[in-house]
Amino acid sequence: MLVVLLGGARSGKSALASVLARDEAAPVTFIATAVANDAEFARRIDAHRALRPAGWLTIEEPLELNGALQRTDRARTVIVDCLTLWVANLLERGLDEERIVGSAASFAHEAERRLGLVIAVSNEVGSGIVPSHPLSRHFRDVLGRVNAVVSLAAGEAYLVVAGRMLALGHPSTSRSGSCR
Repeated sequence: MLVVLLGGARSGKSALASVLARDEAAPVTFIATAVANDAEFARRIDAHRALRPAGWLTIEEPLELNGALQRTDRARTVIVDCLTLWVANLLERGLDEERIVGSAASFAHEAERRLGLVIAVSNEVGSGIVPSHPLSRHFRDVLGRVNAVVSLAAGEAYLVVAGRMLALGHPSTSRSGSCR
């Protein structure tokens, strides 16, 4: 089953993903998508690494998310942290929006087929102001589409705010599917 945790920066998404993974009876694989492009971000990555239990397997994969997931035993619990950085990495490599969204759909499909729980972490960046720079708007739009594709494929999705999870209903369970 695929579970998606969406929220703002420092909202507690990663900590909650770790709690969900620890609650599973299966061994855990952590797929990290971050790339240390500067010293400050390298320190953040090191701090994040230090919080993971010693028994967890870590795969550092900034680009080939589907490949990393496919190489992982299907019964293991998997945390993907995070889709936000994965999208940024793909955009930096020049991939277009449709290819990125297609890759996200493939990832979600693969995650839902697995025996073990897959927890995908991503930032919700569409709730703030409209960025003034075209590149920032493009990133926001692509990530929004990726989040929607992955969330709609997931068995469960949550909005994380201040360390709390708010369950997001699935469109198939909505009253009429229309806005009032």
